[in-house]
Amino acid sequence: MIIKYNKIHHVIEEHAYKPNLQDVDHPNLHRKIFTYGEIPKTTFNMRHVPMECPRDIYMTDTTFRDGQQACKPFSVKNIVDLYKMLHRLGGPNGLVRQSEFFLYSDKDKEAITKCLELGYEFPEITSWIRANEKDFELVKQFGLKETGILVSCSDYHIFKKMNLTRGQAMEKYLTIVKKALELGIVPRCHFEDITRADYFGFVVPFAIELMKLSRESGIPIKIRACDTMGYGVTYPGTSLPRSVQGIIYGFRYYAEIPSEQLEWHGHNDFYKAVVNSATAWLHGCSAINTTMLGIGERTGNTPLEAMAIEYTSLRGTANGMDLAVITEIAEYFEHEMGMEIPERTPFVGKNFNVTKAGIHADGMLKDQEIYNIFDTEKILNRPARVVIDSFSGLAGIAFWINSYYNVPEEMKIDKKDPLIARIKEKVDEQYAAGRTTAIADEELDAMFLEFDAERHSAFVAYL
Repeated sequence: MIIKYNKIHHVIEEHAYKPNLQDVDHPNLHRKIFTYGEIPKTTFNMRHVPMECPRDIYMTDTTFRDGQQACKPFSVKNIVDLYKMLHRLGGPNGLVRQSEFFLYSDKDKEAITKCLELGYEFPEITSWIRANEKDFELVKQFGLKETGILVSCSDYHIFKKMNLTRGQAMEKYLTIVKKALELGIVPRCHFEDITRADYFGFVVPFAIELMKLSRESGIPIKIRACDTMGYGVTYPGTSLPRSVQGIIYGFRYYAEIPSEQLEWHGHNDFYKAVVNSATAWLHGCSAINTTMLGIGERTGNTPLEAMAIEYTSLRGTANGMDLAVITEIAEYFEHEMGMEIPERTPFVGKNFNVTKAGIHADGMLKDQEIYNIFDTEKILNRPARVVIDSFSGLAGIAFWINSYYNVPEEMKIDKKDPLIARIKEKVDEQYAAGRTTAIADEELDAMFLEFDAERHSAFVAYL
């Protein structure tokens, strides 16, 4: 038994286990959990690890790398425009700390050159390369200080994809990392498929070796824990390899990795990307890797906008972030890049703060706070709205007029106003005749003009 001082929790502890590489003959595919022919199982060991949220937490972005792989190709202009928005969203404190780029095509090279010319401190431009020494030449060419390196860590990848043993994989990866260190480049090791990996048989021993190299070189080797298939789970007492808390705590406890050298990369295959990412923050990981709108392979990555809101919720402040840029990003993807954002997507869908139900509209008319999640107009530059259909009622029409025309408080229309009843009657006639679609803004505007031209003229002035 070893007695050791725990620098994380400031206590003296007994250490009976030191993880070492287990170079097995056959892959550990965790078949009791991942049977492939069934939904992956969630197993429990009832071990609870403490929360240890770092003092400094922030986001990084991989829209131009991982995100772009799931979309039609971005133009150079698209990349530069969006990079500028990342800079504005992150604010002066750099809460969008880094942005990750490809380096391979002529378009990639032109885009990264133009973004570097902007001279922004944040987001810092980093790259992603294959585990190939030749690729470091591209990193040095652009004078980048940091690059991501793919280091697959599950036996699914080591044995089945690369046809290597664990020992061979570790030797290959360490050779590449040493090359980066020789060149003075910060290596960010992407531990691919970590939520299916043998955590104590490969992941932690590999991380320990990386930290040895980091201490010897004086260069902070980073580790990105990649939940490549979205298997991560946050339920208390969940067992490895799926436990988000266990993964982050183990890195901090067994490999003694500083929080600022840890990053979580989530995917949304099981609807858990946001909660998994927030949990990683809370248990000792400084950086959360994201993409704008959550774009990415299959079901996508952790959405940047979600984590910006989550940061504000956890910290109680936006800390200099310009959250209204979230709306600009959504509009840019829709109007400039032709992307269709599902209308009920939180924070960015066109109907995320829109109601139809008459009882909700009545509450909104009395006080928006009753049915709007926060002041979306103030924070996101997205006023709350109602959509008029057969369910909207008098209150919905009144709210629509007041919000659509931006009517001053002293001139707002009440649902008892005779104008509202006349518009409601005309709306009801259409649905009685078989209409199934919502009433468009242009149609409602025409009805208002028809029934009260004088007030319509006055209200239009506020648009």
